[in-house]
Amino acid sequence: MKQTVVTNSPEKTLELGKELAKYLAPGDFIALIGTLGSGKTLFTQGICQGLGILDYVNSPTYTIINIYEGEIPVYHFDLFRLGDMSELEELGYEEYFWGGGITIVEWAERAADYFPDCRIEIELDLISAFRRELSIVLHHFSNRDFHCFQEYLDANFSD
Repeated sequence: MKQTVVTNSPEKTLELGKELAKYLAPGDFIALIGTLGSGKTLFTQGICQGLGILDYVNSPTYTIINIYEGEIPVYHFDLFRLGDMSELEELGYEEYFWGGGITIVEWAERAADYFPDCRIEIELDLISAFRRELSIVLHHFSNRDFHCFQEYLDANFSD
């Protein structure tokens, strides 16, 4: 599945993350690509809210990873300040990338060679102060049905 949608407000970007959360399962990997201020952390906040995580969700720019405990744990990475892959290796990234939680990686383009083949890739483009274009690609999800999510996108984000 590949689909592009436009959100017209921060609330709609948050809502889209909440909706995606309904279709996620332990072991899922979400790669977020976008410039500074494109909405990557806001989208992550929506996913966490949709998963019932009550913690304050912020970007782990300086710590590289935040872990949010919930029914399904969320491993939230921010690779913006990553000097090289040795820093990620020191954190034991394999445990998170292939673990039993949901992994979300901001600035994913910095380490794409290390990601699982089965992943959701979302590119967020800043159109204006409140508008974002999100290109959503499911890689190798043949064993999962995201049909309901696609119906949601069609119903709520079509022109």
